[in-house]
Amino acid sequence: MSVPTVLVVVVAVCVLCRCLIPWLVQSNSTLALLWYDVLLEMTLDFLTRTTRPQRLLQAVSINAVRGDPDSVIKAIDHFCKHTEWAMNVGDEKGAILDLVVMETCPSTVLELGTYCGYSTVRITRLLPPATKLITVEMNPEYAHVARQVIQHAGLQDKVCVLEGESADLIPKMANMFGIQAFDFVFLDHWKDHYLPDIRLLEDCGLLAQGSVVLADNVVCPGAPDYLNYVRYNLKYSSRFYQAHLEYTRVLDGLERSEYQGD
Repeated sequence: MSVPTVLVVVVAVCVLCRCLIPWLVQSNSTLALLWYDVLLEMTLDFLTRTTRPQRLLQAVSINAVRGDPDSVIKAIDHFCKHTEWAMNVGDEKGAILDLVVMETCPSTVLELGTYCGYSTVRITRLLPPATKLITVEMNPEYAHVARQVIQHAGLQDKVCVLEGESADLIPKMANMFGIQAFDFVFLDHWKDHYLPDIRLLEDCGLLAQGSVVLADNVVCPGAPDYLNYVRYNLKYSSRFYQAHLEYTRVLDGLERSEYQGD
């Protein structure tokens, strides 16, 4: 194969991967997750010998102002829109998250699913001075990157990152932190864990009347059992916020559920 032919093939592949395929998958949930969260990520990991969280952290280190949470959020959003998609809550749903946090004005906060710390930074920057956020991440690499992102944002003194399974850690929360109940809980981990974890929070007495649970990705990839539980259960008063899967046109949304007590 001649050099000009090779160049044409390379250019065609680049256009296909950077323009055509992302445009085609923007409105299809299955294709979007398969392309962004499997094929593209695996390819870039192989080519760069780094991981997506490491690449995101590098973008934060280069582009975000140290000690400025909003700058960190902006840097991650720019990276995810223009360089490489990542499974943060994103800017559109992030604005809804901000709104619910400000409405709740919590004194105790739990996040299940830290990933790289994007939503942790979004939430923590809005919390009252004395409020500390506890976030749980089962993947050690994600937790390591998240701590560095949180530190870059200057919020490390207000956040405790726990590594491990939510089912193992939730029953220990009261003794570990002296918490009677959480005012606000953000669910953004494995979707099939949403239902067992909210039930576990109930069983452990970590939800009090007025506690707000906000769940991400309830449409894409979806959490039907969880939605059925909180929407048709007298223990909860729920509201759905329609939005889009982070950085795409795929329909998604968040479910806000306020605990009414037993």
